[in-house]
Amino acid sequence: MAYEFDHIHLKSADPGLTADWYVKAFNFKIISDAVRPWGDRFIKCETVDGAVVNISGARTNEKMGDSDSSAHWGLEHFGIKVDNMEYEIERLIGLGAKLLEGPVDVPNGPIIAFFKLPGDVRIELLQLIRWCQLRYKQSYYA
Repeated sequence: MAYEFDHIHLKSADPGLTADWYVKAFNFKIISDAVRPWGDRFIKCETVDGAVVNISGARTNEKMGDSDSSAHWGLEHFGIKVDNMEYEIERLIGLGAKLLEGPVDVPNGPIIAFFKLPGDVRIELLQLIRWCQLRYKQSYYA
């Protein structure tokens, strides 16, 4: 049987605000926005390269656990490729993201950085092209 990636699902106390942030930060396109029969607002978004990211609130009477942008077991983060790490760090901080780690120059690998986004979501930026000088540079093994 063949398997194919379908979507990422983010839960948010304010799905509209969260979706708008991703539209502004990463050019997400909102595909649909509705309240489902079980009471949660459900916003289906798509990235510029076609990945689906669903953002919804709590369902009626659903008890939500705390969010966690720190390193943890389970689904920990998702990664986004960028061309210019320094630019993206400044841009995301300006949009309200918090730089948690990096950028880190991984030996024989990409330059990476981890962020806490609104809703306490953890993401990783990856720069595969090494053409910019990094003001925040730190070694992976420091």
